[in-house]
Amino acid sequence: MSPLTKVQSLLTKPFMPAVFFLSGVTYDTLTLTRIDRLQDNLILLLYLAMLGALIVLTGRVGMESPPDPEQRSASSPFMRWVLESRPYYPMASQFLLGSLFSAYTIFYSRSATFSGTAVFFTLLIMLLVANEFLRDRLSNLRLLVSLYAVVCFAFFTFFLPVITGYMNAAIFVVGAMLSVAVILRVAQLIYRNNPDRSREEGIGVTVPAAALIGVLVGFYFLNWIPPVPLSLKFGGIYHDVKRPGDQFELAFERQWYEFWKRSDTTFPSNTPIYCFTAVFAPVDLNTTIYHHWYYRAHSSRPFSHADKIPLKISGGREGGYRAYSFKQRLDPGDWRVDVEAGDGRILGRVSVSVVDQGETQPTLATISY
Repeated sequence: MSPLTKVQSLLTKPFMPAVFFLSGVTYDTLTLTRIDRLQDNLILLLYLAMLGALIVLTGRVGMESPPDPEQRSASSPFMRWVLESRPYYPMASQFLLGSLFSAYTIFYSRSATFSGTAVFFTLLIMLLVANEFLRDRLSNLRLLVSLYAVVCFAFFTFFLPVITGYMNAAIFVVGAMLSVAVILRVAQLIYRNNPDRSREEGIGVTVPAAALIGVLVGFYFLNWIPPVPLSLKFGGIYHDVKRPGDQFELAFERQWYEFWKRSDTTFPSNTPIYCFTAVFAPVDLNTTIYHHWYYRAHSSRPFSHADKIPLKISGGREGGYRAYSFKQRLDPGDWRVDVEAGDGRILGRVSVSVVDQGETQPTLATISY
């Protein structure tokens, strides 16, 4: 058996799609570093453009039957190549969609939390996995355009804040409108000067995609979309925070055997308490985040608002912009600090139990960040 035959035989194995899927996700995880990296964003933009062009070709050329000999001979070399490559359009669409969903899953995972913001992140994971089983359905124009609407929306949600330096509802709405504009342009290119396609068919393709973007806009105002491009790099509760130089010194209670601890999980009620966080933001993005303090006296009761402290941050630092808030003489019970973007979406959460320890002096350790 020749080496080529062996490779072809291996590629037909039933486990190979899973191997390619996991390999692609692993590769993206290792290579996609910063959400504001120009090279990564240009690659994603190229994928979006290629996918849009492929959808236009799928719509205009169709997938019904291969070209006959007379059609091939009457066409230009480029058109002959376009017509003959029609059976491979679904595979190319699947590759581009998989690459985009994989990249978005990685970027959004850095901002998602186990709260409402996990909804959109979960949707991306479901679409990433489902894409592996959609090859036979990717000649369906309505499905293709709807998936294209999602990948355009997910891209503009983080790309516009990166390039403008602003992150607010207005920028988000502009991104949604750009997504709709791209979808309408793709539909226009499909149906322009194409007598075989009716106006009703064009509406049937674009309306579901536009409605899907409308639903995703609703996700935003429900705080169900992670606050990309911001992400919480580090957070914890401490007895003291100092900055003698470029590094912050963070003091917390730790016994000699608790080598894994990096912050306090329980805290004495008679001591000032510090919440320290490091939030990554893209270069040139200046915004305000909030340390939103919540309290409950018993685990059977819900958390209630205690304080909300604004902190101005600026982007560019790899390890995140470092800032802290502090409070004094907290009541015993469960406390948590939600690190929130300006629009209320949660970047992360730091929790601690406050207990009455009397006058016992804790054993403190220090780490630098």
